[in-house]
Amino acid sequence: MNRPPPKPHCVPISHNTSIKMVSDFRKKKLQHVFNVFFDVDRSGSVDKKDFEAAVVKAAAVRGWKAGDASYKDAEAVLNKIWAGLSSADANNDGQVNFDEWVAVWEKSTDADWQNAYAKFIFDLEDASADGAIDGDEFSTVYAAYGLSVDESKAAFQKMSKGKANVSWAEFQALWKEYFTSEDVNAAGNSIFGKSSF
Repeated sequence: MNRPPPKPHCVPISHNTSIKMVSDFRKKKLQHVFNVFFDVDRSGSVDKKDFEAAVVKAAAVRGWKAGDASYKDAEAVLNKIWAGLSSADANNDGQVNFDEWVAVWEKSTDADWQNAYAKFIFDLEDASADGAIDGDEFSTVYAAYGLSVDESKAAFQKMSKGKANVSWAEFQALWKEYFTSEDVNAAGNSIFGKSSF
């Protein structure tokens, strides 16, 4: 069967024609999150072991010890996120590859596990637990994940629109923008410590 070529601004994400097309720009944003936060072992796919490593990484960022209440809470949330994300494992190999990752975000941005992930990231960044993220809290987290402090600070300024803090309500709107917006100048594009794509 002959299919028309993809539109120049879109990249096919799978040979499965039931999966939508995702623009190059959105795919770059999804690749950033996949690589920095999920594919911890850099295997090209995400599995349960990556989530176990993510708990350890988050604990190191925040100074939690195994067995602490905060550690256990993080572990429970990340297990919930894995349970939701693993539903994207279309070929049932126990791993979520990048195409499957893109497909799950194309289908929805407000599944329970996605909302849990948003809250987890916000709480990880809100080290003072005051209900808002400031530039230092933000850049500390992203530096721990290997991103440049200067880049993270620039990302925070863009994300916060120059304000000193970002509240949970603001973060939720920025989160949706990150995963859905095609606007290269959207403030939400910077919520994961990168100021441009």
